[in-house]
Amino acid sequence: MSAVAKHVTRRPLEVSNATAEQAQSRNSRLRTRFPARSAEPSWQHTALSLEETLRRLTAPPFLPAVNATRAGRRRGVTKLLQWLSSFPGETWQQRWVASGAEGFPGAAWVELPLRWLRECGSSRSYDREDLSSGLLMLICGDVIRPGLPWMLTRTHRHLASVMAEVRDPDGFARLHQLAESGPTSSRKDAQIAATRIATLLACKGGAIRDITVGDCVELVDAQRQVHPRGGQKKVDFYLRLRALGIFPEDAPATIRAFGLALGQLSIEELVDRYQLQCRPIRDLIVDYLRERQPSLDFASLDAISRTLAGLFWARIEALAPGTDSLRLPPALAREWKEELKVKRRTVTGPDGKSVEVASPRLNAKDELMRVRAFYLDIAQWAAEEPARWGPWAVPCPIRDDEIHKAKDRKRRKARMDQRTRERLPVLPVLVGTADRRRRAAAALLQAARNTEPGAVIPGTDGTLRRSIAPKAAGHLTWAEETSGGKRRNLTYEEEEAFWAFAAIEVLRLTGIRNEELLELTHHSVTQYRLPSTGEVVPLLQIAPSKTDTERLLLVSPELADVLSTIISRLRGPRSAIPLVAAYDVREKVWNPPMPLLFQRDIGSEHRAFTPTAIRKLLINALAVTGLTNADGEVLTFSPHDFRRIFVTDAIMNGLPPHIAQVICGHRHIDTTMGYKAVYPAETIEAHRAFITRRRASRPSEEYRAPTEEEWDAFLAHFEKRKVSIGTCARAFGTPCVHEHACVRCSLLRPDPAQRARLVDIHDNLIARIVEAQREGWLGEVEGLQVSLAGAEEKLAQLDVQISRQQESVDLGIPAFREIVARTTAVAAPPEPS
Repeated sequence: MSAVAKHVTRRPLEVSNATAEQAQSRNSRLRTRFPARSAEPSWQHTALSLEETLRRLTAPPFLPAVNATRAGRRRGVTKLLQWLSSFPGETWQQRWVASGAEGFPGAAWVELPLRWLRECGSSRSYDREDLSSGLLMLICGDVIRPGLPWMLTRTHRHLASVMAEVRDPDGFARLHQLAESGPTSSRKDAQIAATRIATLLACKGGAIRDITVGDCVELVDAQRQVHPRGGQKKVDFYLRLRALGIFPEDAPATIRAFGLALGQLSIEELVDRYQLQCRPIRDLIVDYLRERQPSLDFASLDAISRTLAGLFWARIEALAPGTDSLRLPPALAREWKEELKVKRRTVTGPDGKSVEVASPRLNAKDELMRVRAFYLDIAQWAAEEPARWGPWAVPCPIRDDEIHKAKDRKRRKARMDQRTRERLPVLPVLVGTADRRRRAAAALLQAARNTEPGAVIPGTDGTLRRSIAPKAAGHLTWAEETSGGKRRNLTYEEEEAFWAFAAIEVLRLTGIRNEELLELTHHSVTQYRLPSTGEVVPLLQIAPSKTDTERLLLVSPELADVLSTIISRLRGPRSAIPLVAAYDVREKVWNPPMPLLFQRDIGSEHRAFTPTAIRKLLINALAVTGLTNADGEVLTFSPHDFRRIFVTDAIMNGLPPHIAQVICGHRHIDTTMGYKAVYPAETIEAHRAFITRRRASRPSEEYRAPTEEEWDAFLAHFEKRKVSIGTCARAFGTPCVHEHACVRCSLLRPDPAQRARLVDIHDNLIARIVEAQREGWLGEVEGLQVSLAGAEEKLAQLDVQISRQQESVDLGIPAFREIVARTTAVAAPPEPS
């Protein structure tokens, strides 16, 4: 029997270091689908003779307009071809490889032909420049095709322009038109992208239209090895090639789809992250996960694999090497459970040394539940398939009472309530600070853009001047402090301030989850026209996330203002919001391109915000406020805190809980009420509000001061409660429902002293029933029998009451005086005989 365990986000376990090859195998299917062009052993231009090659490279279109450049290229081609002729090979490519020039990165290769020229006695002072020009002509003329890693170690100032002249004028013209249609700030990025594309032509041959998706992936892989840094400039060329339409329609929207973090691991890869020593147990866990895979999403499957392989069996093997059975000794099971309660991690202290820090594992019982489900599932499956699962069916080392979470739920509820109570009062401070920060950053950026480079920015009291940054990206505006010279990226500061404000506003006004925030698109903003009045009501459509249910939220004026600001910002000079392919960090898949509302420009690429980026925005926004918690530490907000605050604030202001449940998309109202924090004063205020509402619904004259007559009538009611056989317990102002037939009334409290009278009534009723039956008064018999049943019930009550009064219970109360007397007697000294 499987236990339902909720997926809990936690820090990743320590796993073996994944190499680039292992990471690439995760998307091997995608790479197989888009392969790179293989290297050709020979082609037309590399097989020409020296004279034919020299003749070709000194004729149009290889003739530049400047005579000096033309002469230098001709001399360089001649020298390089003569040098390469000294190496064995049937083609110039084979001779180039045999020369070993690619073993010298950057410009160091030129030392090889320079040494040969000196040995030949034909060395000149301008040989170095000639050889560089000659190599450029050999590469652009497709005489040789160097390897990508070696080409990336060099600077190529003229490679793209020469390729545009001699190799593919039409392709580079289209690329130039694409750059001209984009913003002016991205012109420098376009030049870098053109150089990357020219590098592909140099190493792979052909024209731009011949470049494949696999070629681009191979280039990016080489860039990761040669240049660990480089950011967006590494992959911008792919976006431009895709925009030219040379790739298939099913090509990924971004080359990051081939990155090292892509793809769902297979079940075997999920388990093998922890290098389990016992192969049978490893295979058992793989079979178990494969059996459960159809009913789980990838995030849940990943969580269960981490628990079973990482937190359970890997720890068991660490505690008791050589263990090969699920039947754990009691001592080993206890030791593992105790270790599971603590989470250890290594942090770097202020002195720079690594320190191991231990903290309680808050979800320890969730991990125990998964292991217990593992044992119980195997036991159940063993009854259905004895041959397969029977050998592994053993008693579970985790008892049922070890996974009870009642106290844990209460503690978690208390922690969350305290967290909400601590953050709800300061939410207006955070909102106001974020808004002011956004406006100030926007004003500073605009002032800097209107300022000449090197001049002091107005409105900064002379503390900032606009930086002179010729190598910076054109869309970025930099400033530097006049006192210390520290540089600041004002464009980044403005973007961060705006998106922090937008995230805070949308989260607090809607109460949606973080993943729902990141999935909001332009299509999520819809409208509904009321059929009666024709009024247009704006609505926000929330895509199914955790509960797989779609819902619509009413857009308030504040939320409408924020959403319109976001949409206007994303549109810019364009008429439509860019389509963005977002990566699902939980399911490890790429979603199709959508007009996401939370996206940003990185270079020429539009990227979706990630959960980590949203958390970083909140951290930086809170740092500006200076808010602290009760311990004096910096106050932190998580995206889910806004959801709890939203529910608490809504219910405190009168929103019915079941409406809040629908708005939040909870399946059960208990979940909604669990989000609501209860304040100590709230209980008293709620009771007072209830009294007020009750009084408002009743006649006001009932709450005035009573008159003398009304008071006398109230006192007379208690005097009239006394009857012959007991006391009437009916409330004041209520009539007698049985018309004074007290024996029948359940409100009669019989008096034990009147038992004899009640017995007489009982006997009289029996005699009257006999008489009625004898005379044929059947209509009266039924009423007398009801009264007889009431009398018998009252007699039974009296008998029980009298028996209780006669019973005595010895409570064992000590007789203090006797004890004191005996103690005194024992303590007194004996009298002398």
